Amino acid sequence: MKIRDALAVVTGGASGLGNAVARYIAAQGGRVALLDVQEGPGREAAAAIGGHATFVRCDVTSEAEVNAAMDTAHGFLGGLNLLVNCAGVVGAGRMLGKNGPMAGEFFTKVIHINLIGTFLCDKAAAALMQNNAPGADGERGVLIHTSSVAAYEGQIGQAAYSATKAAVAGMTLPIARELARVGIRCMSIAPGIFHTPMMDGMPADVQASLAAQVPFPPRLGKPEEFAQLVATIFEIPMLNGETIRLDGAIRMQPK
Repeated sequence: MKIRDALAVVTGGASGLGNAVARYIAAQGGRVALLDVQEGPGREAAAAIGGHATFVRCDVTSEAEVNAAMDTAHGFLGGLNLLVNCAGVVGAGRMLGKNGPMAGEFFTKVIHINLIGTFLCDKAAAALMQNNAPGADGERGVLIHTSSVAAYEGQIGQAAYSATKAAVAGMTLPIARELARVGIRCMSIAPGIFHTPMMDGMPADVQASLAAQVPFPPRLGKPEEFAQLVATIFEIPMLNGETIRLDGAIRMQPK
């Protein structure tokens, strides 16, 4: 499959890495549906991309909303052969914070969005992809998760976030193995420190300090580099059941 032939759903497509993926796919000739809970920014993002894109409001923690949104996207796209899961929250917080122990509800919320949301989108997309006509290798579609280097070197205050990112990486292989029978691949990308809107809210000296921690290239990752890796995964059938670190060789310190 070529990225120009992608019929893609991108969750978290209103901003950050998800928006970069959506823009890249459309620029290469593919069609894309942006799923996001942020309705205003989502519609603006789709309009900025143009006729190859649409926006569908979706809370990924709601199974009913995910199923309905995936059906709507499928109708607009005229099919579905790529899902890129970028919806998520950082969920920073110490287990024993200044104001007391972390509330269980907080930990649960991060899991619902980052982990369960990814699973709900995976299964809804796969249910549609399995009906696609098979390609040359019998391929019908690709599911991509967004993990994180925090899955491997979680920092202090990232217990909830790291748990979810390790989990989406951990379920990549079993999903790939299960869906092999219908020609659907599953991969994860574990990005390091990327220049997203969240990063823009930090002081310049903090951004520079973070960039200096990256061995090479000594800078923040570019969202379009994440998008390029998505395209590479989509186009190379042998990439399956694995998590790829995209991090400039950084290994995060405890804090």
